Amino acid sequence: MIWTIGITVLVTSLMLVLLQNFKTPEKVLGHKVEHGYAIRESQFRREMSVLLGPQIVQGNHVTALQNGNEIFPAMLLAIGSAKTSITFETYIYWSGETGDAFSRALSERARAGVPVSVIIDWVGSTKMEKSQLDSMQAAGVQLHRYRPLHWYTLGRMNNRTHRKLLVIDGRIGFTGGAGVADQWTGNAGDPEHWRDTHFKIEGPVVAQLQAAFNDNWIKTSGHVLNGPSYFPPLEKKGEMDAHVFVASPSGGSESMHLMYLLAIAAAGTSIDLAASYFVPDSLMIDALIAARRRDVRVRILLPGPHIDSLTVKIASKADWGALLEAGAEIYVYQPTMLHTKLLVIDTEFVSVGSTNFDIRSIRLNDEASLNVYSSDFATHMTAAFEADLRAAELYSLTRWKNRPLREKLFEKVLLLVKSQL
Repeated sequence: MIWTIGITVLVTSLMLVLLQNFKTPEKVLGHKVEHGYAIRESQFRREMSVLLGPQIVQGNHVTALQNGNEIFPAMLLAIGSAKTSITFETYIYWSGETGDAFSRALSERARAGVPVSVIIDWVGSTKMEKSQLDSMQAAGVQLHRYRPLHWYTLGRMNNRTHRKLLVIDGRIGFTGGAGVADQWTGNAGDPEHWRDTHFKIEGPVVAQLQAAFNDNWIKTSGHVLNGPSYFPPLEKKGEMDAHVFVASPSGGSESMHLMYLLAIAAAGTSIDLAASYFVPDSLMIDALIAARRRDVRVRILLPGPHIDSLTVKIASKADWGALLEAGAEIYVYQPTMLHTKLLVIDTEFVSVGSTNFDIRSIRLNDEASLNVYSSDFATHMTAAFEADLRAAELYSLTRWKNRPLREKLFEKVLLLVKSQL
């Protein structure tokens, strides 16, 4: 009898701890953000600055890097040039040629005396060989795995860092959608090589990228990285206005949600969204439909036959009907997995980074996004978006209504765990 009671108490306690992984912030946005001003108006920038945290800063230059052929050489070249510091945070870090190349580059700089600080997510690095991690640490890389599994972390094991941040000497930054794995290599030419975009950043906003890294470095190491090696004086490098902001369940969890809702509510002419995982909540769906009622063109580019999450592929379609009925255009990318995260509004505003258009990114993951306020950059990213549309199929309302009954049933079942997808 005593053993039965003990086991019952133990199982109940374990279940209560595990249920903490499904907990969202006590207060979340629950009401629609109304359209009150346009993207081009000063009020939009003013509110984005104060509500999301970091101020918008001037004098930046952002370069879009398309696919692994451009992304990895640029990042590895920057790592090799480091003289005072390297900070690097990523979700996916797997063994393979790409993982080896990054490990060698980071280790070489560490052996040369450059402080190298690395955060890799514990779940995202499960396909990385321990020997590779050990060799980096032996070379002097200060490496931490984010929230490894321990009995005292069971209540937080569902909260992962999904941020992709690389900062060199506090002067050059990178963020975007690419992880460190071989499927990001090449030029998205086949299903084994993914389509993605990453961004090289120069100018004063790099300091905000460094601060975003510091947020999780403090959580994992208990130390702060400061001084001129990490935060040097930064001169202007271009004409783009930008800011970087972060979100996590432990603070600022609604920042991403609010950013999307404010930006969509301010749209006056066009919304172009590329999303690798599209499982929005009702507020975001309603915001997109409200934009259509203002005669805003809404184009959404999503993965097609190639996607690494079948549950997301099924659950996502449940919301397509209302959007299609409102006149939104939904395209499904055909050649390979689409992993791009891109939002362009009114050819004036661009948001990029690690954040997916889903509830997990908004409320459970640690994320970081870069917002750029530049018509030239927005025009450039619109052209890249439209190039991807040419490799996609337009998905019709008729096709959605005629999808198989089994898909509709699975959608209903997955609604119960929508926030975890």
